[in-house]
Amino acid sequence: MRKQILSFRNALRGIANTIKSESHMRFHITAAFYVILFSFFYSFSAAQWAILILLISSVTAAEVINTCIEELCNLTADRFEPLVKAAKDAAAGAVFILAAAAAVIAVIFFWDTAVIANIFEFFTNNIIMLILLIISAVLSVLFIYPGPVVIKARLLGLKLKIKSKQ
Repeated sequence: MRKQILSFRNALRGIANTIKSESHMRFHITAAFYVILFSFFYSFSAAQWAILILLISSVTAAEVINTCIEELCNLTADRFEPLVKAAKDAAAGAVFILAAAAAVIAVIFFWDTAVIANIFEFFTNNIIMLILLIISAVLSVLFIYPGPVVIKARLLGLKLKIKSKQ
């Protein structure tokens, strides 16, 4: 049992490292958040929910694999290598194919002008929810670019500067 717990911990550490280091992973997570958020305005069937969950997990898993391939390539080549570039490009291409397919399916699922009008009406009639949506959008941009590692470093740098002035 201990071995399985360690395996889960290592897997979660790998996911966390990918989130910290890859802006594309943070973009996919942010997109997944908004897909799930706006899904509640729709009357999706169980099959549609399953497809959404499969797409979200497939794209994020592909991004983790892409990061793994990139890191292994970086480890094996200390200078430019055409084959390493080809491997990295192919891995990124795989993520792009999945993400593009997910975007097309999202358009198919979410393009309902009546529901979009209901969403617009919901947020215009609930100013607090609109403010929360705007705040979440700003936080999402900060989460994606520059990301949690840079923000943490800047905040720690700011704290260190404040302490040194005292």
